[in-house]
Amino acid sequence: MNIFAHAAELEELNIPFAMANILETSGSAPRHQGQMIIKADGTTLGTIGGGMIERYVIEQAIEAIQQREPRVVKGRMTRTGPDAMDMDCGGSMSVHIDVFGLKAPLILIGAGHVNRAVAQAAHVLGFDITVVDTYADSLAEDNFPQGSKLVFADTMEQAIDKLTITAQSYLVIATNHEDKDAISKIVKQDAKYIGLMASKRKLQTLVSHLKNIGISDERVQAVYSPIGFSIGAETPEEIAVSIMGEILKVKNGAAGGLMKDDPRINRKRLVLIRGAGDIATGVAVRLHNVGFKVVMTDIAKPTIIRRSVSFAQCLFDDTATVEGITAKKAHSCHSVFELIDKGMIPVLVDEECNFAAKLQPNFVVDAILAKRNLGTTKALAPHTVALGPGFMAGVDCDAVIETNRGHHLGRIIYQGETAPNTGIPGNIGGYTHQRVLRAPEAGTMRCHASLGDIVKEGELIAQINDTPIIAPMSGKVRGLLNEGLEVHQGFKIGDIDPRGDKADHLSVSDKARAIGGSVLEALLHLDMRSL
Repeated sequence: MNIFAHAAELEELNIPFAMANILETSGSAPRHQGQMIIKADGTTLGTIGGGMIERYVIEQAIEAIQQREPRVVKGRMTRTGPDAMDMDCGGSMSVHIDVFGLKAPLILIGAGHVNRAVAQAAHVLGFDITVVDTYADSLAEDNFPQGSKLVFADTMEQAIDKLTITAQSYLVIATNHEDKDAISKIVKQDAKYIGLMASKRKLQTLVSHLKNIGISDERVQAVYSPIGFSIGAETPEEIAVSIMGEILKVKNGAAGGLMKDDPRINRKRLVLIRGAGDIATGVAVRLHNVGFKVVMTDIAKPTIIRRSVSFAQCLFDDTATVEGITAKKAHSCHSVFELIDKGMIPVLVDEECNFAAKLQPNFVVDAILAKRNLGTTKALAPHTVALGPGFMAGVDCDAVIETNRGHHLGRIIYQGETAPNTGIPGNIGGYTHQRVLRAPEAGTMRCHASLGDIVKEGELIAQINDTPIIAPMSGKVRGLLNEGLEVHQGFKIGDIDPRGDKADHLSVSDKARAIGGSVLEALLHLDMRSL
């Protein structure tokens, strides 16, 4: 059979395979052009020349099918050196491996009018469709696109047991009266998307049921319900468009929303936050949750102690997640917008805020909390807001937010400055400076405890060089610098929360949340005032 005809047949049957195609060769290569089909089980059709290079391409093709990603493979027909294939020909070869026959599996639970319309829309979009129901008449072939797999059983539980559900599956539950049985089984599956069509009242009943049978809040919250985008859909066809829009958003890792609100085009909702520590992260969380497009900057190795609630941690670990929002290290304007598209918060290494001119945000928020101005000016953006002492509202920013705990915490000042820095840490359980860990000398940070650990007074927490740092009291390790950082004498390296288990080190603090709310108010006020 012709190799391309065979490829077309495999793709029609949705059988995964890879196509290897010689891109370029040099010297004495086995072949200078050729194609080869490789299936997931390693069987092949065609050749790119045989030998060790072909074996290596087959291995890479199987891996590409498993990872669902194309790749380019390079090999040199030599015994030693880079890309050596343990061959004596002396030439080299580059092979492109592409992956096909991997239609996304869409499983429709219920064969009613809505799922029939969903099936028609999904067929055009290239999904592999399976429909299950307990009514044979509803599964008539004429109701669904050609190639749909139709599954019948006497009960919904039996029908679902016949399915193969993987981490790549998309499921839509839309039944007349069997949604309780369906969601009870489906919610336990590790699927890419689980959507449930239900009214708000019905959803409340189903959620209560799931919790009563021991389903975790995390699993329940992962279900998309009410299902689809809010576009005023009423007919089955309109509802199908709404559902498939949401599925495509998940499939493509997109942020969703209107194209005209893309921050590349419309910078009105783009906010650049200087600093990515715990207070800055609290601000970012509040702004992100109401639809602002947030990008953050910090130094290459930020000295953050509350790492579990600081997006700056992604500069050490590549990603950091706080309250369900993920931040990721970015390297360019292009990667900034790619991450925003995926619903993430990009964090750039940019001590001097040079990216402000490139990104052109509508807002800049200085959340470094250095107790002095490190270069923020009103020229950075149409609207600028700063946190804490060191700024004069109306001079070097448009508004400044009070950060001292007390009656005026979060107060927005449009002319003037905040209260001066007291130098006294916040009072927790009657303790202020007593709970703070400081470097006894200049040197390198070494950790002996982890964030969230419950420690006793006198227990070893860390060391600077060879000097031990012990817990000044019993409690929870709420803050601790990253391993290996260089610090100067007296530098704050951690803190102990005397509340112990009652302290929450994984959520944004009350102070950060309050300041975040004030920043949100200030941005809206400044933007409205400019109109």
